[in-house]
Amino acid sequence: MTELNARQEEFAQALVNAYKHNTALNEEDWKDAVSDFDTAYAVQERVMTLKGQPTAGYKVSLTSEETQKMFDTDAPLYGQQVAERFLKGPADVNVDHMNEPLLEVELGFRAKETLSPDDSLEDLLHKTTVCGTVELPDARFVNWFPALGKYNALSDCAVGGAVVYGEERDADQVFSSVDDAATVHVDLYHDGEKVSEGDSSEVLDNPLNSLQWLVKKLAEQGKVFARGQLVSSGTFLLPPHLTAGKWEAKFNHDFGTVTVDAHPTVSKL
Repeated sequence: MTELNARQEEFAQALVNAYKHNTALNEEDWKDAVSDFDTAYAVQERVMTLKGQPTAGYKVSLTSEETQKMFDTDAPLYGQQVAERFLKGPADVNVDHMNEPLLEVELGFRAKETLSPDDSLEDLLHKTTVCGTVELPDARFVNWFPALGKYNALSDCAVGGAVVYGEERDADQVFSSVDDAATVHVDLYHDGEKVSEGDSSEVLDNPLNSLQWLVKKLAEQGKVFARGQLVSSGTFLLPPHLTAGKWEAKFNHDFGTVTVDAHPTVSKL
């Protein structure tokens, strides 16, 4: 992987400090630190090393034409996630412990065995479990969405915040075919009011395409998507900002509802 120079090493350290202490960076201070995708992935790898925790899973970002245009790219990005940022739903989330989080509705896939870059979509269907997820993207920068540069977003673990996941089931028991994975619909509610809806076909036409892209991308970098790892595969809808209240993502296909209760710190007077 690309070797970092002193400035890029400093950037990785700054990202980790911002992650640990929830102190946002000014992008203007770092906008020239990284100028290509290979270096951005190398910074991300250094960030993970500095966190001192293994990669428990991934998030895939920019899986629709709309979001790719927003970040001036024609391909997805992935970000590594540590185990403490995967939360079994329903989950309570303190918004004061985050920077400027958004909310995305996705499908999550967990590997039942190590996945191969040679796996077909049909293979992936048989080798994974699937669940509904609510991802909470969050960057280590001030006023980051949608203005954050793509290389800084990628360096920052693709703006990974947290992933709340629902009940997991064998993917080949949930879906009758590969094409069936493109027919998942979700309605998103905030405090009982419907605020958005979306479909899994927004994710590279089929979320299994997103999973396959990730497995192949990891292989290019000498990595594997290992047994037990989970990926949140891409959003069905343009994300709203995560505000306080009860958020419910109601899926069809018997995925049920994934719930996030977002709240500020309760002051003790």
